[in-house]
Amino acid sequence: MAKGYWIGRVEVSDLEQYKLYVAANALPFQKYGARFLVRGGQFENPEGESRSRNVVLEFPSYQAALDCWHSPEYQAAIKLREAVSTIDLIIIEGYDGPQP
Repeated sequence: MAKGYWIGRVEVSDLEQYKLYVAANALPFQKYGARFLVRGGQFENPEGESRSRNVVLEFPSYQAALDCWHSPEYQAAIKLREAVSTIDLIIIEGYDGPQP
């Protein structure tokens, strides 16, 4: 079964308030088996547009990634970040096929 991923690009306008969201998202992330592959860090943006913060989370399955986002716990966490951040987020199924 292919894993699921969240790929997010974020701008944060109030880091102290955003920390409340980070604390609140820990419960649903743990509940749905999320694992950070990218959480901030250095980056270059050789093409297209970017935001100042990038995040990639891996879930055990695409369904778990969807379930986490739709969960009451994560929906409550979203309310903590809405006023202090802008985010582009996709939830995507990983590729489990042959490699070159």
